[in-house]
Amino acid sequence: MKKITALVILSLLILSCQKTETKAVTETSTITETTEQEPTKPEETEVWEPKPPTVTPGKNNAAPSDAMVLFNGENLDEWITAKDSTAAKWLLNKDGSITVNRGTGDIQTKQNFGSVQLHIEWKSPSEIKNEGQHRGNSGVFLQKRYEVQVLDNNDNETYSNGQVASIYKQSIPLAKASVPTGEWNTYDIIFHAPEFDAEGNKTKSATITVLHNGILVQDNYELKGTTEYIGWPKNVAHGDGPIVLQDHDSDVSYRNIWVRKL
Repeated sequence: MKKITALVILSLLILSCQKTETKAVTETSTITETTEQEPTKPEETEVWEPKPPTVTPGKNNAAPSDAMVLFNGENLDEWITAKDSTAAKWLLNKDGSITVNRGTGDIQTKQNFGSVQLHIEWKSPSEIKNEGQHRGNSGVFLQKRYEVQVLDNNDNETYSNGQVASIYKQSIPLAKASVPTGEWNTYDIIFHAPEFDAEGNKTKSATITVLHNGILVQDNYELKGTTEYIGWPKNVAHGDGPIVLQDHDSDVSYRNIWVRKL
């Protein structure tokens, strides 16, 4: 009988200890969750470091102080012919612009880029010729693979995913914001490059935002892959690549091209 009594007492003691430990853990958790009190002074939520770098904006769409100027109206020193890396053969104009020299091919930057902010201005020919995809057609390619379409769409219908400011064959623009034919358009493009793992698998898609004449027309669009003329987007692993301007057999002009690395 004494043994049974002793066992009962021991069991009660163990159970009591377990309840005490559980209560202690619960109380500790409660205390931890409520330790950080709601700030009562404005300075308690002020963060002073790190300080972002100072960038001086350019006037009238000129390059800001931390940008790389790709074309300033004076020469094509930052560009080469895409097909054979020879000197760019596009036409340098007295007004500080360049015009496609039809048949000489696309031009591309000598330098390769990853994620960027790109500013570029373009205009279609004042003299209207042809229709559809054959009127004022060119294109701005990021990393030589991802095209923002350049086209004269004024009174000129074409397929929506190939119209002006489309991500070619992928994303229809949110609006058509073109100025009259022969006047200068602006593209401000925010591009975040895709990422690939060591085996070449895409781990993060590229994204692109486009403002056409200050109007948001592509809102952080997630690219499915390359912008193909025929076929589905491709996702072959790659690193940084050049910015390309397309020769599509039309007298499209460009000026004031600058880029900021992101």
